[in-house]
Amino acid sequence: MQKRTRSILQELNNVVHDRDRKHVIRDRAGHVINSAINLLEEIYREYDAETAGDLERRLLNSIRGRDESKFRRGVERIVDEDQ
Repeated sequence: MQKRTRSILQELNNVVHDRDRKHVIRDRAGHVINSAINLLEEIYREYDAETAGDLERRLLNSIRGRDESKFRRGVERIVDEDQ
């Protein structure tokens, strides 16, 4: 018989259902926005303005289109060019 275990994320999701959904959405949105801001600041520190602008557009388009591969392709292209 196989023992079934739950990940910490599954446990946290179970706790989330007990909280007010509006607060959860507000808190998660705040975390996502702060993370995105930090990522953009790091991108602009690491790359020239043109490349950073391209990555910023790809990030926003990836979010809009719900497709993270658009951003990943841009980063992979830049990494390949640097090698």
